[in-house]
Amino acid sequence: MDSVDLQVLKSAAAWLEEGHRVVLATVTETWGSSPRPPGAMLAVRGDGLVAGSVSGGCVEDDLIDKVRACSLAADKPEATIYGISKEDAQRFGLPCGGRLQLVLEPVKDKATVTGVLAGIDRHELVARHLDMGTGAATLRSASRSDVLAFDGNQLTTIHGPRWRLLIIGAGQLSKYVAMMAQALDYEVVVCDPREEYAVTWDVPGTTLLRTMPDDVVVELALDSHSAVVAVTHDPKLDDLALLEALKSPAFYVGALGSRLNTQKRRERLAQFDLSQSELDRLHGPVGLRIGSKTPPEIAVAILAEITAVRHEVPLLTVGNKAMDAEATQTVCR
Repeated sequence: MDSVDLQVLKSAAAWLEEGHRVVLATVTETWGSSPRPPGAMLAVRGDGLVAGSVSGGCVEDDLIDKVRACSLAADKPEATIYGISKEDAQRFGLPCGGRLQLVLEPVKDKATVTGVLAGIDRHELVARHLDMGTGAATLRSASRSDVLAFDGNQLTTIHGPRWRLLIIGAGQLSKYVAMMAQALDYEVVVCDPREEYAVTWDVPGTTLLRTMPDDVVVELALDSHSAVVAVTHDPKLDDLALLEALKSPAFYVGALGSRLNTQKRRERLAQFDLSQSELDRLHGPVGLRIGSKTPPEIAVAILAEITAVRHEVPLLTVGNKAMDAEATQTVCR
């Protein structure tokens, strides 16, 4: 499963290969209530065909018309702002008077687009630099701490899996979590030393590790762009991973289980070298309460909670968001 912006780059590369003119639009800054975040991308083909979105449909029609007419970014990159005034916001459908700044680039060098795609295929982070004066683009390796930057002269965009998700357990639920997480731009690593589960793992684009979970957590050197979710329901595996993950800078650490099992897990973990603040970082029962019953629904709930934590959205109390005990038990593998 591709993320939206990965689809944009793939479409742009294909159109360039076919000989079409392509303009790449990138959101560089937003003010107020804008529908898409900085870094969101849209590719417009010379005949008006589009891939991706920069505003959820608010300004795309205007961009298409201007690209067709070659009245915007015809020869070199340029920046434009939508929603400067209240009237513009109403005209283009930007909610709550929001504004967004875009950089529009007539793509001249297909190699930098295919180079970004090749890096993503290798699970690498790639920075793409665009010179606004010349339209020349170059690539370099990036790190998880790198972010989009635009100073009016240079645009730097970051591509690839800036976020990483470690899943403990290679069962049915894990497959749905892994597939959905890739669509959210996570590099997915799955750990399961159990032969009966590891041999049936078949999710493309993920990395399967067969060593013990605590060793994997240490070897991965989890950072603030990392999340961990344990879903085996086997304390010998889940607890090992959690003990190390809770001491790491990972922004999210969660475990599947009922409220009763979660309480027992906390009591077990409290017997080891974890501080109270580290223990309090554990999310469990994992996932937002959305009435989940099936593995795909529970995967949605888990990733919804991870997304909320990632964006620093306050969560409901454990009692209000806890999953149904029966639902969690039915997908324990």
